[in-house]
Amino acid sequence: MRKHQWLSYLLGTLLVGGLVWGLTNVQPVTAQAKTSQAVTQYQQWRKTYVGGKTQKYVKSNNGQGTTTALSEGQGYGMLATVLAAKKGAKTHAIFNQMYKYYRAHRVSSKTPLMQWQQTKRAGKMTSVGSQRNSATDGDLDIAYALILADKQWGSKHTNYRAAAKKLIKAIKQKEINHTTYLPTMGNWATNSYDLSKLRTSDLMTGYFKTFAKYTHDKTWTKVAQRSQTAVKKLSARHRTGLFPDFILATHASIKLKAVKPYSIESATDNQVGYNANRVPWRLAQTYKLSKNKTTKKALLKQLKFFNKKSKVTAVYTLGGRAVNHYENTAFTAPVHFAAKTMKQNALKKRTAQQLPKTIEKHNYYSATLQVVTGLQ
Repeated sequence: MRKHQWLSYLLGTLLVGGLVWGLTNVQPVTAQAKTSQAVTQYQQWRKTYVGGKTQKYVKSNNGQGTTTALSEGQGYGMLATVLAAKKGAKTHAIFNQMYKYYRAHRVSSKTPLMQWQQTKRAGKMTSVGSQRNSATDGDLDIAYALILADKQWGSKHTNYRAAAKKLIKAIKQKEINHTTYLPTMGNWATNSYDLSKLRTSDLMTGYFKTFAKYTHDKTWTKVAQRSQTAVKKLSARHRTGLFPDFILATHASIKLKAVKPYSIESATDNQVGYNANRVPWRLAQTYKLSKNKTTKKALLKQLKFFNKKSKVTAVYTLGGRAVNHYENTAFTAPVHFAAKTMKQNALKKRTAQQLPKTIEKHNYYSATLQVVTGLQ
């Protein structure tokens, strides 16, 4: 071993530029290793959580009970699959199979929003009752994944471009509050109270700006601007800068009103729960796409809070008190991605140590967020 090291050193010093070449050649290997890790984890995730044959879907039931799928999971799955392709993985066929599943589970042939939940009944994935309604977060990710697919593979054989534009149009018509111009929770929100419900992790300004450019529809510029107003006001409400799972938003000026626990979905409606855990990812995603100053300020304020913590745990009050003492990847992965995006290396390193090296096998939400953020 020592002889080998000595020869390497001698050759490096004798050959003109050899040492410089050797040092610079190390960097692509490191980058490739990181890419490989993200793709490897994607493959692990796909093996565990993707079901179906000609139509592929993301299983959300954690290996227990009846097989279920969500439009949320389909959005994550389609997004992860096209992002893996950007890193060199051969995923075109699986993306098309996921696309077919989405198409088979639209609200209707005329309304290309996806039904929010399917359950396996008599061997078939079907939706009944309120499951036939849509969920805005899933539709937004599916639309953006279709845009990326159009850029990655083109639309000659499968018309991703047309599908994306139709879906974006339907989101505008059925899932945007036309007073606040903020995203609603789904097409079922029709009365004034339901229309005011805002899931804060749906403030995906980077997507909205992308939609505006992709469709040449100025409405999306307005949606982006109003979303930034909401982000700014949410950030200013507490010294931590943390966002709650849900809040009520009314008027064109975006007036915000806190909600009570269990008033919309769960005990954490007014806390950083299993919806707002995604906010650091969504803000960082927006910053990567648009380098927006309002987004940057709000994100840095949240990262300042997390920088003071020895580790990221699950669920916080808006004042910053940890509700639990256990860790959950669904909270850690978005913070890790945000720290990486904003080049906060200490926090990035600390959160990386919290993330599992292999994908969790019975935790759809955590595993999927780790994969989709790891690929971005």
